[in-house]
Amino acid sequence: MKAVMVNRYGGPEVLTYQEAPEPTPGPDEVLIRTEVASVNFADLKARRGTDSVTTPLPLIPGHEVVGTVEAVGEQGHTLCVGQRVTAVVTSGAYAELVVAPAVFTFPLPDTLASEAAAGLVVLMTAFNVLTLAGRLSAGESVLVQAAAGGVGSTAVQFAKRLGAGLVIGTVGSEQKGGLVRELGADQVINYRHEPLTPRVLQLTNGAGVDLILDSVGGSTFDAGLHCLAPGGRIVIFGHTSGESGHAPTTILQEENRAVIGYRGRAYLKRRPAVMTQAATAVLQHVADGDVRLVIGGRFALRDAATAHQFVEGRESVGKVLLFP
Repeated sequence: MKAVMVNRYGGPEVLTYQEAPEPTPGPDEVLIRTEVASVNFADLKARRGTDSVTTPLPLIPGHEVVGTVEAVGEQGHTLCVGQRVTAVVTSGAYAELVVAPAVFTFPLPDTLASEAAAGLVVLMTAFNVLTLAGRLSAGESVLVQAAAGGVGSTAVQFAKRLGAGLVIGTVGSEQKGGLVRELGADQVINYRHEPLTPRVLQLTNGAGVDLILDSVGGSTFDAGLHCLAPGGRIVIFGHTSGESGHAPTTILQEENRAVIGYRGRAYLKRRPAVMTQAATAVLQHVADGDVRLVIGGRFALRDAATAHQFVEGRESVGKVLLFP
């Protein structure tokens, strides 16, 4: 089969499209012929060797795949050969054939297009940072950092569907701002032109926001902390800035504020039921048309290096997809 391999850590140029051995599913796994894979920021970190859980080389990147079941292990439960499915894997999705755990493989209804389900990781992340980690209550205000990205564009939609009040999204361009408004954000802040803290306080009449979703970290986290309402929560689920934020404990303790971490991989490992429940919920939302996956780019699998360059350029919106 053809696959995209990382034989040494580095920039996009280390992604090599080459022949690779066909994988064989274990007893509790399924073999999937890929229709669509997608690019996540975690794939970039794996390629660079900067992920907190470093996968030994050589590796095939990729965490999510949509395709057709080719083979089922003896403990593959109710999955059948020929079914269209979407799956979450720890690695290996940038390939024509992918082995996935049966427990994290989900059948797709015939009415749901493959592209619509190609972002299961971002769909679950957006849902879980709002509900599981963020404990969103109806009527609360939400600030979504990087609101035009894969998780951000989905989180804006989920926030409105889950009953949030004021939803604010941050973006880096007017074009992205238009998309985020279209997805349901009530207000948009262009961080290149407006300082975050005073603008959020102005939009909330000085009260601050109840929930902040932050995948950026660093100075963005620090600014968010100073416009967080009493009793508010910041969910930190990424560090695309490459920097950590700093949380003065006095600010947290004085008004019962909280900083909460979220990492999907940790739930997959230690509390898998949380992720299967989230997958079922988000796929139903997508099938019902409540939430749509924003597609920002489509590339052939052989052009994965170009796709990574596109994502790293920070001009992309939504999900970037790969097709064998």
